[in-house]
This record gives sequence, structure tokens and C-alpha cells, in this order.
Amino acid sequence: MIKFYDLKKVNQRYETAFHEKMDVFMQRGWYILGDEVKLFEQNFANYCQSKHCIGVGNGLDALVLIFKAYIELGKLQKGDEVIVPANTYIASILSILQADLIPVFVEPKLETYNLNPDLIAEKITPKTKAILVVHLYGQLAEMDTLEAIAKQHNLLVVEDAAQSHGAKLGVGSKELGVGNAKAYSFYPSKNLGCLGDGGAVVSNDEDLNKIVRAMRNYGSEKKYVNDFIGINSRLDELQAAFLNVKLPDLDADNHKRTQIAMRFLAEINNDKITLPHYDGSTNHVFHLFVIRTENRKELQDYLKANEIETMIHYPIPPHQQKALASFNALSFPITEKIHREVLSLPMSPVLTEEEVSKIIHALNHY
Repeated sequence: MIKFYDLKKVNQRYETAFHEKMDVFMQRGWYILGDEVKLFEQNFANYCQSKHCIGVGNGLDALVLIFKAYIELGKLQKGDEVIVPANTYIASILSILQADLIPVFVEPKLETYNLNPDLIAEKITPKTKAILVVHLYGQLAEMDTLEAIAKQHNLLVVEDAAQSHGAKLGVGSKELGVGNAKAYSFYPSKNLGCLGDGGAVVSNDEDLNKIVRAMRNYGSEKKYVNDFIGINSRLDELQAAFLNVKLPDLDADNHKRTQIAMRFLAEINNDKITLPHYDGSTNHVFHLFVIRTENRKELQDYLKANEIETMIHYPIPPHQQKALASFNALSFPITEKIHREVLSLPMSPVLTEEEVSKIIHALNHY
């Protein structure tokens, strides 16, 4: 069976280094917000070409902390509206709701699955104060256009970069937009994944950095002195150590993903399958390789019979989830079509050429 994402194989490459980090961790006896977290924050800020990185518990917390920090700064108020793509993972929506803000859904472009800038203007009201941009499946949204819209309407731009580690707007730059706040997830299956939960807030904003850094730790900059209503969401020291081991290989792993994607795009030829849009630039790191088909279950069952594991990202759009019952009456035809048809093929830096060939052969004979 070709696994959708072979986590064991991905991490076996680092087994010796992980054990060495574990030994140092045990010898130090410092388990929370220690040297490894500080080192990773510095390393990842440098990698993103940003001034600040704050390690937090997970990607959802990263988003929530950004929104709550903007409220503390007076740039947002509870009840403000946030534009968000309708076809994102539910965590994007939860972050808005958990900060007592109101999500306003906007359809994506069918070609890229990312937020459609052309549809934003009609959703903007006097209460609209921010855009939450999601770089879905590893492909950057149209940041230049979105930032122009945000500037025109005086809106904040927050980026959900949970799936786009290392994606670049231009050659030599990993910065997704100067001045924006970005939320990253290091869930194990991400392009940069730890061995548990983890996340980070990355920004160039000094004030935001100060507040998020305190809010992740009970709202405290100094022990037992609490300036904000904070939470407990700190990147684990041991997970930071593992991330420090893996970060130097992120670009090489992303390059391998792109090479696999290029083979899929060039060699899969089946009228029943719609391949993802890719312009050949560095704006896509192929966290997922997502195809569409009108007969998804049939195709998924066929691939399973051919010992190829696939996944669906995501079967139910957020506005149709029971948890978001107040939005269930809304209709988003493009989003619903995407969620009805998408199927994610195996994609990882440890896929072999033989496995890639087998996947291509199976799809071409479907």
C-alpha cells in the first residue's frame, strides 16, 4: 500500500538527531520555554525573513492569539467582521469566533481554491475590519491584490499559513507581505511538522509581538504579573528541538514535493480528473496535491483497490457543519462543488519514483 503520508518514514530520517536532542533535553532539565524554543523562534523568523516568531501550542491558537492581540491593540473590536474563504478548514472559522469576531464567507476561485479577490468588495460593510487569507493546500493566495484591497478599505490582513511553509511570492523571498501577521501549524503532517502539536505567530509588528508573546503565557511578561487575559499555549520545548532538526531540510523537501507535483501534472492524462492549477512559480509548496472528479467515491475505491491511499480535504464545508448551525442556511455553490469533488493524492518528500509512477499509471487507467 502506498500510504497517503508515511509519517514514520518521514521522521525516520531524523531518528539519530532526535535521540541526541532528547538526551540534551533530559540533561538540561528545563521543559517549558527553554533554549530550544528560543532557538527555533530565531531560526524560523530568519527562515521567514521576518522580525518575530512566537512559538505557540498549535495553529488554531496562533490565529486566535493574533485576533485577540489586535483587539488588545484597539485595531479590532469584538463583533467586527472578518472576511474569510468559505472553503477553508474549520479551524480558520473557529479562530474568528473564539475571538468574538464575525466570519463573513467569500467564495474561492475554482482554479486555485483560494479566496477570490473579485468577490470581496460586495461583502465589505462598515463593520468589516480584517481579511483572513488562507493559503490552502500550500499555494499562496493573490497577496498583492488582497493587500491592495485591504489598504483601500483600511483592513487588517491575517494569514493562515498552516499549509504553506516556505512558499514564496518572489525569488529570494519567503515574506508573505510586510506587516502582516501569519499563523503557522507544525502538526505532524505539515511540510514542517513536529512529533505532536505546535504552532507559531510570525510578524514584523513590534506591538503585536509583545502582546502575543505575553498572551500565550497567561498574559504575563513577568512571572506572576499578568497584563492581559491570556491563555496557556506555548510551543513545547521538545517539539521545538525536533523542529530545529527538521527546519534545515524544509526547502529540499518542498523541492521534492514540487518535482513529484510536476510529474503528476505532466503525466496524468484522464478526462475524468481535473488537475490542480500551478503557474510554475515558487508560490506553491504542494502540502497537498488535490485533484477533482465527479465520481470521487468510485475513484477513491478504485485507488484503494490498487493499494493507493488517498484522503479528502475536506468532505464538509464549514458553513454546513453542525457546529456552525447559524451559517447552515447559506449557499456557496463553488465551495460546495469543491468539497464534493476534491481528492488528495499521496504527496510527501519520501515518495519514491516507482510509487509516483504507480499512482500515475493507476489514474491514467481509471
